[in-house]
Amino acid sequence: MGESAISPLTRWENYYVIVGSSAGALTGLQFVVIALLADTRGAGTMQEVRAFGTPTVVHFCAALLISAIASAPWHDLSSAGIGFAVCGIAGVGYAISVIRHAQRAAYNPDTEDWVWYAVLPLLAYSALLMAAIFLARHFEPSSFVIAASAIVLVFVGIHNSWDSVTYIALKARGRNTQDENRGKT
Repeated sequence: MGESAISPLTRWENYYVIVGSSAGALTGLQFVVIALLADTRGAGTMQEVRAFGTPTVVHFCAALLISAIASAPWHDLSSAGIGFAVCGIAGVGYAISVIRHAQRAAYNPDTEDWVWYAVLPLLAYSALLMAAIFLARHFEPSSFVIAASAIVLVFVGIHNSWDSVTYIALKARGRNTQDENRGKT
């Protein structure tokens, strides 16, 4: 295969191996944590899971998908751009549905929650979509925006995983402490 037939995305191969591998591993870890927390009485309603738990897995999977699209052996950038655009469109739609779920959840999100669970993912997916549109004509800046979108989704997932786990653990611990105190009176 001649040098001209190699996609410019191959320069990003190591980056996407790291991001994709991390996203895949963190997705698996999130499943383990949710399974372990399923037995606690600190778990929330299904509405809260849809607003705060499921999006974390979706963002990790989106970062994994972005990495897979970037690593595929595309013959032209417009094909890769279509893949990124589809991911961006789906992500924007999903981020909007997460906002709706968060508004209906029993838990009232604070400003930090809105930033991490709604604003940053919506910005990452929107940026991915815009970069996908311009990928073939403006490769260099678009490739950096796509890479930033993927890593933002991983960082959002890490933050939100930690936030959810600590919230559930503290909520369960608070209930256990209350139960222990009731038994002492």
